Amino acid sequence: MDSLDFVSVLTIALALSVDCFTVALSGSISMRIFSFFQVFRTSLAFGLFQAVMLALGWLAGQTIVNMIATYDHWVAFILLALVGGRMIWESFRSSGGNTPSTDITNGILLLTLSVATSIDALAVGLTFAFLEVNIVLASSTIGGIAFAATAVGFLSGRKIGGLVGRRAEAIGGIILIGIGLRILLTHIL
Repeated sequence: MDSLDFVSVLTIALALSVDCFTVALSGSISMRIFSFFQVFRTSLAFGLFQAVMLALGWLAGQTIVNMIATYDHWVAFILLALVGGRMIWESFRSSGGNTPSTDITNGILLLTLSVATSIDALAVGLTFAFLEVNIVLASSTIGGIAFAATAVGFLSGRKIGGLVGRRAEAIGGIILIGIGLRILLTHIL
């Protein structure tokens, strides 16, 4: 059994948090106004899902690795494409400044995006089952980095959203679909 050092876990955490950052960025550019509580709630959800899915993958270990590996990328793609498509639809349906933008910070959208961005963490957790890994340290590191990346994505989106204007929601939706395609193509090719 190989051992995984903290630098490797930190590198994996940064790689897994890219989706969280990008989803938060695209979601926040579509929102005209958001509060500290919305940023905190989304960051907490994304961070918790990353940590919990990693631990669940680690617990599952060898028993379900083959079942999940065959379709995890399709699940992530479908979830992100549905949310992204909805954001694009809403951007063209809205007539101006009066229609509220898509709020990714609560409800079914937050749950869907939390699951979609953490499916890779489940797969990483499965591989961690074959290595000597302190799963508590790994889960908390990955969850903490995902939390921070989500918050940074939100705050970056505020600036970008002001530059992009009224079609920011469509751009956010396109970004989400692009993330889903990247996940799908990475696993297929």
